[in-house]
Amino acid sequence: MSKIITLSEAASIALHGMVLIAKSDKKLNVNQISETIDSSRHHVAKVFQRLAKENFVSSNRGPNGGFVMKKEPKDVTLLELYEVIEGPVEVQGCPSNKEKCPFNKCIMGDLATALACEFKDFLGRQTLADYV
Repeated sequence: MSKIITLSEAASIALHGMVLIAKSDKKLNVNQISETIDSSRHHVAKVFQRLAKENFVSSNRGPNGGFVMKKEPKDVTLLELYEVIEGPVEVQGCPSNKEKCPFNKCIMGDLATALACEFKDFLGRQTLADYV
């Protein structure tokens, strides 16, 4: 079955994992995050390495290690997290990336543009604080 909108596993890990960390009053490690969101430990570690590099979390190694927020949850949008993992959300005109349409009217109308704008606007309005 076809899905209109899907999240990559990496984007899902970033969004869900960051909400967990924002809600927690203590450090969360890779094992705790991966068990809670039912994802591969390796994939969680890779995603959070990227989030640490982009200064969303700080990480400590060792038995008492884990991740903590570097920013206030109210200052982190879901769009920022999504784009760290997936790159900037592109608002495109033609869903087939054609410069010239062979028809007088696009079969899809402006649906692709509208969906991309709505997706980007929605994620941009949501902060981690909305889920804490």
